[in-house]
Amino acid sequence: MNINIWNKPWTMKEGFLIGGGLIIAGMLLELSVGGVDWDAFAWPANGIVMALFLAIIISLFLFRKKVYAFRFISTYQAAIPVLAYAVVLTTIMGLTRQTVDGTWLNNMLTFWPFVLIYVYMAVILGLVILKQIQAEINKIRHFHSFRQLFTGFPFSLLSHLGLFLAMTTATLGNADMERLKMITVVGEPEWRALTKENAIRELPLAIELKQFIMETYDDGSPKRFASEIQILTKSGKNIHTTVDVNNPFEVDGWKIYQYGYDTQLGPMSQTSILELVSDPWLPYVYTGIYLMLAGAILMFVKGGVKG
Repeated sequence: MNINIWNKPWTMKEGFLIGGGLIIAGMLLELSVGGVDWDAFAWPANGIVMALFLAIIISLFLFRKKVYAFRFISTYQAAIPVLAYAVVLTTIMGLTRQTVDGTWLNNMLTFWPFVLIYVYMAVILGLVILKQIQAEINKIRHFHSFRQLFTGFPFSLLSHLGLFLAMTTATLGNADMERLKMITVVGEPEWRALTKENAIRELPLAIELKQFIMETYDDGSPKRFASEIQILTKSGKNIHTTVDVNNPFEVDGWKIYQYGYDTQLGPMSQTSILELVSDPWLPYVYTGIYLMLAGAILMFVKGGVKG
């Protein structure tokens, strides 16, 4: 029986085989070296990996006419199978409890098959973006008016670019995110915080608790609790502000959240626990999201212009 596999032109059968091969390779990696250690990608490692990843995508694009496999990767016959694998794995992640210390299906973000499928999907997306950019460069000389340029521009390019940017930066930037706990006491400036491993981390800013604020319901249960604080930074800022549970304050790349207090003293607490979060890659993730939104909105407007 002639199964007719790997005969050109390749179809979705080959696409599914490539995705299945990645899952098998991921399982072998999972069994041999364990899950993906994202902490190893802290800066500058993630910056180097990002540059290499972009260089690989550009190289695949430049050599696509010489290597058939590279040309195939940017087709829908390759994209649909990997998207199907991604949907299945993401659904499994949604149906299983995800924990930091979980293994395999209980910690999908470190599960090699999951990671490899999403990396492959990002490669395909990158190649599609480059194809769209090249097509627009080739067509742009034929436009004679802004209206032609607007109606002829594939605004899906913005959505693709936004998705690529959000996917890559959110993943690689995760290692640089810090989430710390700071215990502040009224009248005592504090510049040290605790990591999730309870290690002491000195910060480029100091926080002094001026007053802990609590409002309660008639039964004495907390209605609102907040901290009136003074912030001093190495850059010379001197800020007096109030941090509420749902109203954090941001300064020099740090978001300061109200986290807890001395529950035994309640409204009389002289201690407030703050959570400080730094995520330097977050602006790039937001940029990607905004590009996706812009692409969707402009596609809608473009439809209206055509009408």
